[in-house]
Amino acid sequence: MGASSATLASPPSPAKVAMASFIGTTIEWYDYYIFGAATVLVLNSQFFPTLDPFAGTLASFATFAVAFIARPFGGAFFGHFGDKIGRKKMLVWSVLAMGLGTLVVGLLPNYATIGIWAPILLVVCRFLQGFAVGGEWGGAVLMSLEHAPANKRAFFASFPQAGVPAGTVLSSGTFALIALMPQDQLQSWGWRIPFIASILLVIVGLWIRLKVTESPEFLEIQEKNEVPKVPAFEVFKNHKRSLMHGILCGFAPNFTFYIATVFLVSYGPKQLGIPSSTIFVALMIAASLQVFTLPFFATFADKYSQKKVLLTGCILVAAGAFPVFTLFSTGTFWGILLALVIALPILHGVSYGVISGFTAELFPTEVRYTGTSLAYQLGGIVTSAPVPIIATLLIQQYQSSDAVAWYMVISAVLGFIAIVTAKTIKNKKAMDTVRVDELSI
Repeated sequence: MGASSATLASPPSPAKVAMASFIGTTIEWYDYYIFGAATVLVLNSQFFPTLDPFAGTLASFATFAVAFIARPFGGAFFGHFGDKIGRKKMLVWSVLAMGLGTLVVGLLPNYATIGIWAPILLVVCRFLQGFAVGGEWGGAVLMSLEHAPANKRAFFASFPQAGVPAGTVLSSGTFALIALMPQDQLQSWGWRIPFIASILLVIVGLWIRLKVTESPEFLEIQEKNEVPKVPAFEVFKNHKRSLMHGILCGFAPNFTFYIATVFLVSYGPKQLGIPSSTIFVALMIAASLQVFTLPFFATFADKYSQKKVLLTGCILVAAGAFPVFTLFSTGTFWGILLALVIALPILHGVSYGVISGFTAELFPTEVRYTGTSLAYQLGGIVTSAPVPIIATLLIQQYQSSDAVAWYMVISAVLGFIAIVTAKTIKNKKAMDTVRVDELSI
């Protein structure tokens, strides 16, 4: 008890914890997104060669989507133990699980070597990646949020979010270089390099996670013996409304992100004849900017409210959907770059920098890891996984990007409704700060 009390009395610097979460999350999402880049470039030919190109693309996108099915299971598993024994321990295990799944993908024999076992094992590895990231996101957000001062919770909770575009920069940069290789080398062994090399990043991530201290808010409920026996049961029994809103509030940012980082990477080369390397370079620049816009927009949430910023994000996505496709369809580097800058640092950035803190504060501390993880990861099945598949089918059916743009508009409207009707829990820390301010007046 003495150790816990000491930890509570002198909590570590919120900035150090947030930066550690940012770096760890960057590494995890690099591992996660190199699969998306590889899906577009090589996985269809390496693991689904018996299918025609269109069917092979759909099959590889379906394999990509398997991770979204796994993520809620990871969220439930890591959330359960994160709410019972601590956030830090689960973040260490999530790094190890992600590293294992990524490394094995890089070592997998292809279809020509082992036949049907190749795509089966690929799906298993992708499931493990999804399982790991399902527990990663909630834990990283909570470590930043629960170490933060009351008036900067949205700002610090945005740092793990910034790790997502940072991971995109690393993965896009890697594949921008890999895509320059001769096609025969790229197809035979070059595509494996980003997967195998990730083991070095995993070692760095593991070292960082081991140095992070436990959340003071978790230590507080642990001292008071308020840890629930089965956090998931508590969430489904007493926080169903919060769970539903948490699932649906990600419509606008999630649709925008997967349109920009997965669908357009395939649509550009196959429909418009744009070189993959051009798109990857533009994607790197846009994602680099987003690393900074996410915490910037989060400061407005601390100043005004998370809900207002999220609703603004939905409106911007609806307004920006058609301009993004118009600019991208010019086929020029500057048009593509401007389209992705609008899509990622702005349209996606306004909402995504805030949604972490908003989702976390839908749930009380004692079930926050489980509730936050389940809401975000179940939401991924609805608002993320189908996006590249449905967008590809819409293009095939209507032969026009307008259909996909309307798809984004509808997603923004649905997200707007979910956010308007959601109610966050007033955290004790913030309420105590308000009381102190009132007394000083």
